[in-house]
Amino acid sequence: MFGETRYYTTLYFWGLLIIQILLLLISHAIGDLVENARFINLSDEDKQTYLKSKGTPYWKRLWESAFKKQTPSEEKSLLIDHGFDGITELDNALPKWWIGLFYVTIIYCLAYLIAFTFTDYAHPDVEYLEESRIQIASIKEYEKTAPSVDLETAVYSQDNIIEGEQIFKTNCISCHSDNGKGGIGPNLTDNKWINIKQKTLFRNVFWMLENGSPNNPTMRPFIKDGIITGRDAEKLAAYIYHINQEKSTITVAEGGAAPQGTEATWDE
Repeated sequence: MFGETRYYTTLYFWGLLIIQILLLLISHAIGDLVENARFINLSDEDKQTYLKSKGTPYWKRLWESAFKKQTPSEEKSLLIDHGFDGITELDNALPKWWIGLFYVTIIYCLAYLIAFTFTDYAHPDVEYLEESRIQIASIKEYEKTAPSVDLETAVYSQDNIIEGEQIFKTNCISCHSDNGKGGIGPNLTDNKWINIKQKTLFRNVFWMLENGSPNNPTMRPFIKDGIITGRDAEKLAAYIYHINQEKSTITVAEGGAAPQGTEATWDE
């Protein structure tokens, strides 16, 4: 599960639960008042029948109201005077437990809708942002004690490609376009390079991220300027290596920028 927050630990949950219990008690009390008022208007015979039914234990009456099948004589008294194709309709009252549950769901939905609209209770966007904040803070805390990554210690790993792509979209796409096909900046998918400072492609990309381009100030030293960390650069270099060496070149005909620089021969 993403995150550690549990809704039942919040004050909103317990407050809503207490309100629901109070509403159920009020509803039950109102039901008793209505039932007493109706009892007064019953005939003596109906009063005796009513009191006899009240002598049945509550849970038994609850069960019978939901599942007991009427006898033929009882069905005649409940029969509605219309039908079709031999199908008749009975005027059965809904069980009280069902009606109570129905009202509870309505009250809960209204309370939840108000809480969702005007508070942060059970709001997925708020929960996501809070968990993201916690995770980012934990990452920063980890990086305080984690070994730093530099040109000598950076290592290519396919596990870094996905995160590297996200860092690329945040910092590089404005110049190199999506998928590194080039725009203001060079096409990163071909094998022509303006700056060749290292023997391997991965390290060359890392060097550029650390030092910037000697002949183009637009390509800033991202690491030295504090825009990204060495660990971010390791992931970003992995992504650029991936689109250059492990995917097809995006040609001019396919919307890529024209090659710039000289043909590179990289060591393995």
